[in-house]
Amino acid sequence: MGIVHWHFAGASLAMDLTTPLTYVKGIGPARAAMLQAKGLVTVEDLLGYVPFRYEDRSNMKTVAQLAPGEMATVIAEVRAVKVSGFRRRTLGLFEARFSDASRVTLVGKWFHGGYLANVFAEGMRVALYGKVEFDSYAGELTMLHPEFEILSGEDDDAESSLHVGRVVPIYEAVAKLTTRVLRAFTHRVLAELTPEEDCLPEHIRRPLKLPDRWTAIRDTHFPPPDSDLRLLNAFRSPAQFRLIFEEFFWLECGVALKRSRARTLPGIAFELNDRVREKVKAMLPFKPTGAQKRVLGEIAGDMKEARPMNRLLQGDVGCGKTIVAAEAAVIAIENGYQVAVLAPTEILATQHGLYFKEILSKLGYVTVLLTGSFGSREKTQLKKLVAEGLAHVVIGTHALLEKNVEFQRLGLAIIDEQHRFGVLQRLGLVQKGLHPDVLVMTATPIPRTLAMTLYGDLDVSVIDELPPGRKPILTKHYTADGVEQAYSFLKSQIDQGRQAYVVYPVIEESETQAMKAAEKMYQHLSREVFPTLTVGLMHGRLGADEKEAAMRRFKEGHIQILVSTTVIEVGVDVPNATVMVVEQAERFGLAQLHQLRGRVGRGAAQSYCILVTEKMNDAARERIRTLVESTDGFYISEMDLKLRGPGEFFGTKQAGLPSLRVANILRDAEILEVARREAVDFIARPPSQEALRRAVAYIRDHWQRRYGLVTV
Repeated sequence: MGIVHWHFAGASLAMDLTTPLTYVKGIGPARAAMLQAKGLVTVEDLLGYVPFRYEDRSNMKTVAQLAPGEMATVIAEVRAVKVSGFRRRTLGLFEARFSDASRVTLVGKWFHGGYLANVFAEGMRVALYGKVEFDSYAGELTMLHPEFEILSGEDDDAESSLHVGRVVPIYEAVAKLTTRVLRAFTHRVLAELTPEEDCLPEHIRRPLKLPDRWTAIRDTHFPPPDSDLRLLNAFRSPAQFRLIFEEFFWLECGVALKRSRARTLPGIAFELNDRVREKVKAMLPFKPTGAQKRVLGEIAGDMKEARPMNRLLQGDVGCGKTIVAAEAAVIAIENGYQVAVLAPTEILATQHGLYFKEILSKLGYVTVLLTGSFGSREKTQLKKLVAEGLAHVVIGTHALLEKNVEFQRLGLAIIDEQHRFGVLQRLGLVQKGLHPDVLVMTATPIPRTLAMTLYGDLDVSVIDELPPGRKPILTKHYTADGVEQAYSFLKSQIDQGRQAYVVYPVIEESETQAMKAAEKMYQHLSREVFPTLTVGLMHGRLGADEKEAAMRRFKEGHIQILVSTTVIEVGVDVPNATVMVVEQAERFGLAQLHQLRGRVGRGAAQSYCILVTEKMNDAARERIRTLVESTDGFYISEMDLKLRGPGEFFGTKQAGLPSLRVANILRDAEILEVARREAVDFIARPPSQEALRRAVAYIRDHWQRRYGLVTV
């Protein structure tokens, strides 16, 4: 690492990539704290915070040189400002008059610009960039909504040339730090660091014609004068390509290492003889679909091998993943092993508990449920059964991960809705056995590129057909003022002997509010709208027994309409329920709405999902439109990803989705493919052991903090 000596508070420190930002000249503790809130702690982090777009401000003019119709940049002083309200609606037109040494006036106009009265002040130097127009009525040059940047008084020309007269990087502001401030910090840091050696192997860089790392960083932040603006804004300049490729390459190397390490561990070679096959057949409640048979074949093939299975089972709502997991469980139990099923919520664990108990009890297996809400005496007794090997299948929430839950012989771990568990939690369960087989199930279909990045250490199986006789669910959309129509439709279905759900959104921080809304709705529906029908109520604050009782009464047909907060998301199976009404549907995400919709359509009758919305923004409109048009979970998850972006898609950062800085899984899918190919090849056939050792050390030192890759 090149080293620069600089003086700070009397001590001489050397600046390198690991230097904390608080020691960079001009940043200091207060600004460093703002940056840290955004995850920017070191000089390297700051250099990883790349511009999100670029503007060509190289066409520098004086005001007198401006010509109508051109895009130009001008530096001028504020002479006067005024806000004028329109009569009809006060759109608040904000006008500022600017001039420079040429004494000609330029007027900047901003609609809805009232807030700018607190930004511009007379005498300020400002860089304006926009399209020049001529206002013939007033006889003046104008710019409508120009981009602007306030140049501070102490700017010398060297500093201001950073912000105008070139292709200028635009950064997303961090707290109170504007794009301008970030540009200056980044420039300062780049000027003080000496290039370090490039860690990306030369034999990979050369054929792809990638610039070296230092050039790539510098040109991404401050593109050279002849840069192609379109390429820059599409994130496809050679410099950006290099940084995106590198990020994916190291990520994929980490995943490939994790994979190859998992492949070398000793595992359990389960026997698949006729006895096991007969047991599996005896358990099946119906004839499996072709896709289910294919996927079970893939799982059974893995279980026979003497190394641990690591498989992801993907499938749309209602495709029958759980029955496949139960078949895998039979293989393990018949070989004398125990099975653990880990679910993210108590509701889901309870659902699985009922389901596994129902289909496995006829084979004489013991299924126990272990969740956080059990009393300590109950827990102690159940844990004893598990430790002595008397329980064949143990189903639970995080409670299964507690230190004192011990298995006698854990052979298979089934993990449901994986991305709600971090990779480390998955590891916690696996460590309770000697390298047990792992089957991860998810009902949120994940686009292939993402699945391979997120679960690169898992082999992927997909169930891509629904059981025979299932009809696609019809989805309708009503606004709140058309809710009467929705109710009369619901009533007509119930008159035909069907049942329905009415669901309210629980927004994380306000379960109480959602509960109140659901209770109010319950009163309204049972007293005023459907006084002759039986309406039930279910919400998160009910105890496990009350929930189970409500579900049982609904399942047995005693309740015709079940009003609920979203606790019925997954695993509820009532074939007679054909209508799902989702209130305030605009507040749910796409994946969640698709999950909820999958609670109906479980029988042979045509089922319906009714989305009732109050006020919608554009994103909500797009979500509702997608659902009305499609019932394909993979298409819906692609749309979800597009609308929300990768970080949001998984809800939490702990989701194990790596925090990519420059790369974007959606935008850069094809670069990801190239990087994966190169990475897999590099790990499988390194040019030398030394090169591999250096790569592993590099990943450990640089990527560990961000990806937690190598630990697992």
